[in-house]
Amino acid sequence: MHTPPLYRQLADHYLDAIRSGTLKTGERFPSIRLMMEKHAVSLSTAVQVCRELEDCGVLEARPRSGNYIRQPEAAPKTAPTASPADLDSSVYVGIHPPVSAVFKAGQRATVKVNFASAYCAPSLYPLKILQDHMAKALRRDAHLLDAEGSTCGHLALRSVLARRALTAKAHLPAEKIVITHGATEALTLALRAVTQPGDTVAVESPTFYGLLQMLESLHLHVREVPATAQSGINLLALEQLLQSPERIHALIVMPNLQNPLGSIMPDANKARLVQLCAEHGTVLIEDDTFGDLVDTEQPLSTLKYWDRGDTVIHCASLNKTLAPGMRLGWISAGKWHERVEMLKHSQSRGCEVLSQLAVSAFMKTPSYERYLRRLRKTLTQQRQHMSTAITRYFPTGTCVSEPRGGTLLWVELPSHCSAMRLFHEGLKAGIQISPGDIFSNGQRFSHFVRMGCGAPYSPKIDEALATLGQLLKKQE
Repeated sequence: MHTPPLYRQLADHYLDAIRSGTLKTGERFPSIRLMMEKHAVSLSTAVQVCRELEDCGVLEARPRSGNYIRQPEAAPKTAPTASPADLDSSVYVGIHPPVSAVFKAGQRATVKVNFASAYCAPSLYPLKILQDHMAKALRRDAHLLDAEGSTCGHLALRSVLARRALTAKAHLPAEKIVITHGATEALTLALRAVTQPGDTVAVESPTFYGLLQMLESLHLHVREVPATAQSGINLLALEQLLQSPERIHALIVMPNLQNPLGSIMPDANKARLVQLCAEHGTVLIEDDTFGDLVDTEQPLSTLKYWDRGDTVIHCASLNKTLAPGMRLGWISAGKWHERVEMLKHSQSRGCEVLSQLAVSAFMKTPSYERYLRRLRKTLTQQRQHMSTAITRYFPTGTCVSEPRGGTLLWVELPSHCSAMRLFHEGLKAGIQISPGDIFSNGQRFSHFVRMGCGAPYSPKIDEALATLGQLLKKQE
């Protein structure tokens, strides 16, 4: 396959950043000298990059001031290709406004009980242990706070992650892992590496609302593939979509403890999924954020285990399992590693070193596995308490998922109930939930809610669930 010249690659790289909004209209563009230093290119290459961007209409030179981003011309819109009649998919129409409205409403309200969070309660995280490891790291090297981190992350953490991946039957070489600011940056890097604005990406339905926002910000079209709480994404529906005339450039899935369903794909389905994507030239992006929270001692297999062509991109984070405030995630991008590394450097440079050293030091000890066992047991109890209370207080006909791990319950209300109405009425009572409407571009989940179980069960939580039940019964 023909490889574009270096100046064209860098021009495309910056064009992606401008179109996705990473570089905004009116901002100053990196100088010629900075591009030469950061990308190790010649003067002529850096100049040619600027000329290419000027030709594309996204860069303008200002006398004695430098180059600035200008508003790119709008790309022509194409009509979406029709999907198979029996495929439960949604044409991309934009999710940001409804999600933003829900967030703003939650921020304005005085929330006493928050069921919208997917995190554990702070008391469940090993914060004191991590603080101690940070203090030890600073005593060993007082210059950690003024040191610039490597683009790919500290080797100590990457090595620990590589060794832990082996227990899940995945081979993720340390040198091919890039540490990121949480799974969100990892997924963003994956998408930017394998797609262009206007491409089509498939997702599970329902899916995490943050992913829908991300896809919108990157100007990507979305096709939704139905998924169930029992086995995850529907492979028959996916195969129909992949066989349609429209090219699906990438598929993003959470095979283990999917958000919001809590589903776990059977191993046979995982193997078939990898095979299907390989046959159709669709890049498979795996989000394994919740995998370590499964109830069993035996780690769940990742999609990367069945990857024979190095075409599965594996993303994960420690935000839900260890320390949300550290925002540590990672990506193993397979054949796209070098492109992801370049995108990471341009997007956010390296991650802060101190937290990486503290986390790697803790994860190397037997204490980490003991901590995970305690956390899983606690979350199992909290989910059981929540599920029992929801069944007791909510209207007859309510169905609650039974995930084998994690912090979430997916609740189906009677069909006449409105989750969005419950959201707004709940806020007035100081209770926040996640309405199902924000987990899809369509209207299929308007009578579903996602309930977070990360906080220890208490009389306050029990009272809040009873209040939600009363509000729902008023909708009858």
